[in-house]
Amino acid sequence: MTVTSNRRTDQPRHRSGGAGHGRRAAPRDRRRRRGRRRGRGIRTALLVTLALLVLAAGGAGWLYLKLDGDISTFDSGGLSDNRPDAGSSKGENVLVIGSDTRTGGNNALGGGDKDDVGRSDTAFLLHVYADHRHAIAVSIPRDTLVTIPPCKLPDGTWTKARPNTMFNAAYSVGQTPKGNPACTQNTVEQLTGLRVDHTVVVDFKGFAELTDVVGGVRVCLPQDVYENDLDPHLTAPGKLLFHQGEQTVSGQKALDYVRIRHGIGDGSDIGRIKRQQAFVASLLKEVKSKGLTPTRLLPLADAATKSLTVDPGLGSAGKLISFAMTLKDIDLHNTEFVTLPWRYDGSRVAVVQPDADALWAALRSDRTIDGKNAGGKKTGKAGSGASASPAPVSGAGIDVAVYNGTAVPGLAARAAAALTGDGFTVTGTATAAGQDHTTTLVEYGPGLEDRARTVAQAFPGAELQLVTGSGISVVLGQTYADSPAAGASASPAPAAVPSEVADGARSADDDPCSNLTYG
Repeated sequence: MTVTSNRRTDQPRHRSGGAGHGRRAAPRDRRRRRGRRRGRGIRTALLVTLALLVLAAGGAGWLYLKLDGDISTFDSGGLSDNRPDAGSSKGENVLVIGSDTRTGGNNALGGGDKDDVGRSDTAFLLHVYADHRHAIAVSIPRDTLVTIPPCKLPDGTWTKARPNTMFNAAYSVGQTPKGNPACTQNTVEQLTGLRVDHTVVVDFKGFAELTDVVGGVRVCLPQDVYENDLDPHLTAPGKLLFHQGEQTVSGQKALDYVRIRHGIGDGSDIGRIKRQQAFVASLLKEVKSKGLTPTRLLPLADAATKSLTVDPGLGSAGKLISFAMTLKDIDLHNTEFVTLPWRYDGSRVAVVQPDADALWAALRSDRTIDGKNAGGKKTGKAGSGASASPAPVSGAGIDVAVYNGTAVPGLAARAAAALTGDGFTVTGTATAAGQDHTTTLVEYGPGLEDRARTVAQAFPGAELQLVTGSGISVVLGQTYADSPAAGASASPAPAAVPSEVADGARSADDDPCSNLTYG
């Protein structure tokens, strides 16, 4: 819908150019429920985006149409109306779900009934820091007791909140074969207080194909593993599946590796999470070691897109590649894996507080687990007073006018200095027609949406609005005035991340044989 601009009518028109620490409270219940085989550890978000990034850099634009046809999306109508505010976190948050759906040929790889409901026992929240040089994946154990908020059912009705319920039950709400990603996203947002910007679901088949395409992944086993370690219902050990030590796995063997739970450590899901984190680290290392070239990664991108179900915000090759561009400067050492602070609660897992809240607070303020500020900085003109930025943005070739939509004096000048530091050309500053704006608006004329989105990246939580006029203008709201980026308010120092979380972290460049078991 086109609306009338909020900018001052007496201003000239402007042109726009070109985690884991465990505390045992009780013995772990190892009972296998219903004999289902499940895939856990399909953690490929970084790998997928790296592949798409390289294809974009290699000029493979002709692939967009083909890749677009392979990407599935889920209905965003199931997302809650009561979500954390956009911009509540400086960085970007991506929920990655490993689905053991039996549709589309997945039952042949994971066992079970092909008509069974969709389930997921693997989930982690990937936080990409605003400096785009650090990332952290926080694993959420499947048995964690949480409150599952109201979620949408296939008939359009909504469930009631379900307190003290296992986290992985959220994906099965509605009992459909494809599962309920929106409900899992709602649950993660309620659990963390962080807004999930995107959700990615990867299935059995896609996971196996990805490991085949990269030529296998180097893993490590703390001991020999037999068939009944994968399926404890077997009455005998069965054949040897994996020998102790380092080895390369792909396809079905890779899937078996990330599913192993019994027979290693205490047989818990927590131990399995540690091995899954090691697997993803090795996967990323393997891709980078072979060179990120279009020739090598074309098959990878093809396999990746076929295996994905994503939110509409990532529902095209162009959108996926745009997101991939934000990850290009993150190296292995700055890619870390932790587990949500937890303890046993009988046969289930309880969240440890205040440790978990301290972790979420650190991510919200873009503090790494060792306490460093990874929020990114703007370097404005000397003496401009430009301050810390939520994310680096390249505004080269884009003209923008800035209007103060609040009663805070000097706000437009501060925002203009920050934009100039990012390479934008600020064509003018002024006071908006009204000073009661809560949310920052980025107004743009016809044909300028892509450039307006780039401008909006400099103002987390900003809303885009098509107007009848020409050019691009920012109408600053109170949310910007209250942010540290505006220099108008002080941000309280974040709580320190508990030492147990930091000590248990794995970096993507760690030795594959380190820290593989719990118990």
